[in-house]
Amino acid sequence: MRAVLLLCFATALSAQTADNVLLVVNENSAVSRRIAAYYAAGRAVPAANVCPIRASEDEEIPRAVYERDIAAPVMHCLKTRKLAEKILYLVTTLGVPLKIEGAGGRAGDAASVDSELTLLYERLKGKTLATAGPLPNPLFRRRDAPFRRPRFPIYLVTRLAAYDFDDVKGMIDRALSAHNRGKIVLDANSPDGGPGNEWLRTAAILLPAGRVLFDESPAVVYNQADVIGYGSWGSNDPRRKQRRLGFRWLPGAIVTEYVSSNGRTFRRPPDNWAFTTWEDGEHHFAGSPQSLSADYLHEGATGASGHVYEPFLQYTPRPDYLFPAYLSGRNLAESYWLSIPALSWMNIVLGDPLCQIQ
Repeated sequence: MRAVLLLCFATALSAQTADNVLLVVNENSAVSRRIAAYYAAGRAVPAANVCPIRASEDEEIPRAVYERDIAAPVMHCLKTRKLAEKILYLVTTLGVPLKIEGAGGRAGDAASVDSELTLLYERLKGKTLATAGPLPNPLFRRRDAPFRRPRFPIYLVTRLAAYDFDDVKGMIDRALSAHNRGKIVLDANSPDGGPGNEWLRTAAILLPAGRVLFDESPAVVYNQADVIGYGSWGSNDPRRKQRRLGFRWLPGAIVTEYVSSNGRTFRRPPDNWAFTTWEDGEHHFAGSPQSLSADYLHEGATGASGHVYEPFLQYTPRPDYLFPAYLSGRNLAESYWLSIPALSWMNIVLGDPLCQIQ
């Protein structure tokens, strides 16, 4: 009986399909159109679930432009096609604007486009929401709760984006062939880690002992095989000098790291670009010396998290919720968003929302 109940619970957590996805395509962007067509064919997304917008291809836009060119047409699709309740996941693509300019800081109104889009469900219901500062995420820490209406009045937003179409195609292909095998690598070697190291340590305790490599040594973990998940401090570990980890990633592998600006751009740096310091402004890339989430996708990961502006550590994804949820059968979108404390904030999630390791 216990086995039957567990099977039913797992089925409830993973019942969503392409019918629950709204795919947002920027008609002004050739790469957005190409990615959307490839994903729609691969996942059999219904034609009614493809929402065209006409927006700038700039990565950063003013809030008024976000409202006019992105939020308004997406809400129009959801409302006029009677999809507001059926849709659970919004999928943006490379070529859709990435971030909304504004004031920084904990009370600022800068945000990622994707995190703002999570709020459209409540806005369709007529609710007015603050734009300054983070809003609480009702899904945060709800690892065992099925993502359904009306309990969770938000959309989960993921982005099919990397350095180019080929990298995104690889993400989609790997999502479609993901399997539940391999190990989670947790590298907790920041000398000033605070709660971040504790979250990595807790994740290691919660994961199956035979499927986790937890390292607290001063050395950076490189050159691992059969990796299905990776959590670390990225370039915030002062000992990490190499952009490439040299991992062999399995299909379905996901990544998170405590880095303030790793989702700041999808422009590809020169191959010889290296992490540097904030003081060394001459060698920054896209305004920052820090690691980039797109590097992991280029190497072969299937999903990753990122931040378009400074999120503060407390609002980064929590690995102690992310990885146990993903290994237990939650899909990529739900695993990431239940690990993220805030909405209307700086976070992005990269990957196919329906990706699951079976």
